[in-house]
Amino acid sequence: MEGRVKSQLWRYVTFLLLFSGILDTASAVTHYSIPEEMEERSVVANLASDLGLDVKTLSSRQMRLDIRSSKKYLDVNKQTGELFILEKMDREYLCSVKTATCFIKMEVILENPVRMFNIEIEITDINDNAPKFWRDTIRLDISESTAAGERFSLSNAVDPDIGQNSIKTYYLSESEYFDIEIQTGRDGSKFADLILKRPLDREKQNSHNLILTAVDGGVPARSGTASIIVRVLDTNDNAPQFDEDSYTINLTENAPIGSLVVKLNATDTDEGSNSDIIYSYSLYTSEKTQQAFSLNPDNGEIRVKEMINYEDFRIYDMEIIATDKGANSLSGKCKVKILITDMNDNHPEISLKSFTSPVKEDIAVNSVIAVVSVSDKDSGENGQIDIHISDDLPFALKESSDNYYELLVSEPLDREKVPEYDITITVTDRGNPPLSDNETITLELLDINDNVPQFPQTFYTIPVMENNAPGALLSSLTAIDPDLHENQYLVYFIIEKEIVNTSMSMLFSINPENGNLYALKTFDYEIEKEFLFHIEARDSGVPPLSSNVTVHIIIMDQNDNTPLIVSPWRAHGSVVEEKIPRSTDKGTLIAKVIAIDSDSVHNSRITYQFLHNTDATLFSLDQYNGEIRTMRMFSYRDSRHQQLVVIAKDNGEPALSATVTIKLSTVETALKTYADMTEVPLGYDIFSDLNLYLVIGLGSVSFLLLITILVTIVLKCQKTKPSKAAPPCRNSVISERNSTIADSTLVSNDAYWYSLFLAETRKGKLVVRQPVPKGARYVVSSLPRSTGLTETSDSAASTLQASTTTSSSST
Repeated sequence: MEGRVKSQLWRYVTFLLLFSGILDTASAVTHYSIPEEMEERSVVANLASDLGLDVKTLSSRQMRLDIRSSKKYLDVNKQTGELFILEKMDREYLCSVKTATCFIKMEVILENPVRMFNIEIEITDINDNAPKFWRDTIRLDISESTAAGERFSLSNAVDPDIGQNSIKTYYLSESEYFDIEIQTGRDGSKFADLILKRPLDREKQNSHNLILTAVDGGVPARSGTASIIVRVLDTNDNAPQFDEDSYTINLTENAPIGSLVVKLNATDTDEGSNSDIIYSYSLYTSEKTQQAFSLNPDNGEIRVKEMINYEDFRIYDMEIIATDKGANSLSGKCKVKILITDMNDNHPEISLKSFTSPVKEDIAVNSVIAVVSVSDKDSGENGQIDIHISDDLPFALKESSDNYYELLVSEPLDREKVPEYDITITVTDRGNPPLSDNETITLELLDINDNVPQFPQTFYTIPVMENNAPGALLSSLTAIDPDLHENQYLVYFIIEKEIVNTSMSMLFSINPENGNLYALKTFDYEIEKEFLFHIEARDSGVPPLSSNVTVHIIIMDQNDNTPLIVSPWRAHGSVVEEKIPRSTDKGTLIAKVIAIDSDSVHNSRITYQFLHNTDATLFSLDQYNGEIRTMRMFSYRDSRHQQLVVIAKDNGEPALSATVTIKLSTVETALKTYADMTEVPLGYDIFSDLNLYLVIGLGSVSFLLLITILVTIVLKCQKTKPSKAAPPCRNSVISERNSTIADSTLVSNDAYWYSLFLAETRKGKLVVRQPVPKGARYVVSSLPRSTGLTETSDSAASTLQASTTTSSSST
């Protein structure tokens, strides 16, 4: 900055000196020519020699340069006078205006004396700059409808060099659509126009990238490039096109409303509004189809608009139009066929065409009772139907014709086992999942009389307590008949059977309606012990059926007989007087009380007890056999008269009893003891030997008489047969019905009675004597000691003629 100020100042001084004539200067201008971009320190010329100056004085005269430039590009060597390059010079920089010549002017100034020389250095151009475009990228918008030959101006390149080194020509990269034409301006500059060789098609190529190259004339030549981007502008010259001309869509019926069927895609190779597409139905699309499906005009989605039913409509045909939004809109179309796929959404249906109910239970096997038809609105396997009924039913299905089936009876029916059948006919299609339906019919069976009345038991045993009231209900014998109505109404009968000239209907009665069995009389166990007969139950069907049952009536014993004391014998009253020797030993049998009871074994079991004993230490009583024995010998202190009261009690409930009073008198006479007389009653005298012989003789006669009586009884029994229920009768003195004297029965006086008593007791038998009414004779009966109770029949039931009815007892 300081140097520049000094230079300006020096120029001003010099100008003043020259103007005043003091400074001597040459009017000639020394001219040099150098190329630009010379290397630093390069010698341009020797000013000393060229200007005629002494080299030796250059330093003393203070030789210097005054350059008219912003920079000091040159300098002078004061020792040699050479002008050399101090800094490289760029002609394009020094001469900003593009001219043919470019100079650097300077003054060489010397002092002592002051002299000044004008120096002019011409800077010549070299090809040091390549052509360059103002913009690296040139963008052009060309409509695809532009005709071939159309010209488009391009911005030209610039080259700071001049002359031969400036731009000489342009080149365009290879293109089938474009070329260039070089033009020369008035100033000689070169520029290029872009020419369209053939029409463009944006849909094929929407842009073109070209390279424009500018080349100068230097040696070697330099070049510069620019990118040309040609954007092809669209015109509505393409109609929308669908991906396919026709679509076939399978849609399942009952698809949800709003579900997507298909999304149509139409494309328009144009751009902008020319490629915006609107979808619509054509006039060839039926109203039914448009009601079933909706079409989105913006995106071409076809969706289900209402419920689709295969059974109503199976194929939907539609034509879809795609229209662009260009000024002169173009359109394309396609056909869509929607095939509705059957879904198993319909249940099979079953229809009852005919049905017969009720039917008789004996209906023949293979008889038709119903006809049904089946149907299914679905198709394929969804419409194929299987029909069946339960395997547990006695029925079968048989196909009679297409979709018609007969319901047949496959097994014999029995109303009593199953009165009615609920027959469920099930139909199932073969869809996935399968659907089914069913129809239940109720078949009633009419009864026929095919069942015999049945009693719960085949044998009835009915116990009846004796002494029952006439008309008492014994039991209810109810039969069961599983039939219905009149086939079920039963009537009961007693099958007549005579027993000893007596029919069962005189003994028993049965209610014909309910089977209640009644007794018509009072039964006595001691006379009748059982009855056996049959009862028949008969229904009211046609023909009637019947069955019978055996009834066994068993008469049960009551304790209704008081024990009868048969020993010791009492002629009058209940007091027995006996005499015994006072010298009787200890354990001697004094007396034996024997009582009999005509009740059953249980009730007739007799036990004996003392009600009164004068001296309890003197006598003992066996409670089971009634034997009275001495417990010790009599002493002088004992009373001569002893009184014993014995009670015989049976085993009934309540117990019945009888008593006997025995008055004992001790005597000092030489009588045989009671034991020596083998159970002889004390009320009788001891027989003499003569009397004994007499007794033996009478016994023989009596034995012959007894044989005769037995033969007579046997013959009588053969004439009147007893009933099955009649057990053998016991040996008895007098029969109530025929007054027959049975077994070893004799009529005798006291002496004979005593001898018979001795003989029979030695044999282990029981001997009983009873006076005959209105006479001085006795009836004697011998009973085996082991004789027990046996059953009595209607015709054989004998008892002893005593004040109390009795039955045998075990001793």
